Amino acid sequence: MIFLKYLWHIIIITNTILAFYIVFHRKRSVSTTWAWLIILLVLPVIGMTLYAFFGRGISQENLFAINKQRHIGLKNVQKSISTPPKKISHSDTSNKADVAIHFFNKDDEAPLTKNNQVKLYTDGQEMFDDLIIDIKKAKETINVEFYTFYNDEIGNKILDLLVQKAKQGVKVHLLYDAWGSMGATMNWFKVLTEAGGKVLPFVTSRNAITRYRINYHLHRKIVVVDGKISWTGGFNVGDQYLGKKKKFGYWRDTHVRIEGSASLLLQERFVMDWNASIGKKDLPITYNNLFFPDLDESDIERGDAAVQIVSDGPDNSTAYLRNGMVRLMMLARKRLWIQTPYLIPDDAVIAALQIIVQSGVDVRIMIPCKPDHPFIYRATQWYANELTGIGVKVYIYNNGFLHAKTTVIDDLYSTVGSMNQDYRSYDLNFEANAIFYDRNFNKKVAESFEKDMEQSTLLTEEMIAKQGRWLRTLQSFSRLLSPIL
Repeated sequence: MIFLKYLWHIIIITNTILAFYIVFHRKRSVSTTWAWLIILLVLPVIGMTLYAFFGRGISQENLFAINKQRHIGLKNVQKSISTPPKKISHSDTSNKADVAIHFFNKDDEAPLTKNNQVKLYTDGQEMFDDLIIDIKKAKETINVEFYTFYNDEIGNKILDLLVQKAKQGVKVHLLYDAWGSMGATMNWFKVLTEAGGKVLPFVTSRNAITRYRINYHLHRKIVVVDGKISWTGGFNVGDQYLGKKKKFGYWRDTHVRIEGSASLLLQERFVMDWNASIGKKDLPITYNNLFFPDLDESDIERGDAAVQIVSDGPDNSTAYLRNGMVRLMMLARKRLWIQTPYLIPDDAVIAALQIIVQSGVDVRIMIPCKPDHPFIYRATQWYANELTGIGVKVYIYNNGFLHAKTTVIDDLYSTVGSMNQDYRSYDLNFEANAIFYDRNFNKKVAESFEKDMEQSTLLTEEMIAKQGRWLRTLQSFSRLLSPIL
């Protein structure tokens, strides 16, 4: 017994010393540092195990694979946008957002395109129906990239269709996050590879356990057909996104279909992600007209919406996409409306929201009424309460699960993408957002928000006061851990 007592004391002392060394030897935010320190000190040994898999930085091997990629298609994008529409649309608002456009176009990696036709989707059935039509019409290439690609009814339907297209000679590539697609194994995808298609898990989800890093996820949702038609937003591939899971009920999400040169930017993003994920024996995708076709005059005149495609991930040393979104939100003069399933903003975003509210802007944030991750939802509730206290109008969506990631700024700008308002999207996930500088599209996103408000409840101080002590305790505890959830 005495031996065990001394052993326990040694473990505690060693654990404490290691805890302080581990969390302070690497540069990170104060909130993240404290969150990990709590875990390491409260859960000796177990905390160290959790940190080994979830707290360490992205592996140097993965960083090298990602950073060595080059933009092989930007040249063709620049060519396609060098001939702008003959007549600038009255709906185009890009001239009012030069500062944000310049910020997003860091190192000329996110040029503004002005020749796009865009369509908004808020219902899974309609979205998948139209996506399937586009895939069926594909003639040359189909590139698919999802965080979640489930082995279920809709997953098998999409996979079977990709197999058919591969057998027809279409070049099919599918990239997925292995941790987000539990059940979708390489053995399940074998039917596609045997048909001539190619399938890869994203670089950070390959051998993640042996590398002791399972915290970095491919969260983008991208489909590009023939280099001209693309899809991006919040929907993944799975039955729950069609409202077929009782746990979630109706699934409210937002996606966009883009036809035009912005599709080449999404294609560029896919190619870089694919080339970062290939094995040593695999050949990378190189520049060719199958993937980056020349857009003829009919393609350029097809639409006139101004769009930027912006992507980010933990390979960047700064929160580039988050910072850009804050810069864009700071342009708001009348309204700033946000939809997000996870509301766990960091100090920079909270400060920006407070400034915007105090400037007289109508700030509204819509969150779901139910959790898909309990701790994250309790943290979301805590921040919802806090933001209500500074004047933000927080709406709780009651008609199922809200998974949309959208922003509406005045009548001028709007965004649809994969980025949530939480630490994980800011710092850990690989994300992609489409930024629209277009009055007509802004109106459609705003109308969908207003329609959702009809099925939502405005969070009030009275409602917050009625929350029980136990619930508030869970919220506060979850908030302390929010930087690492």
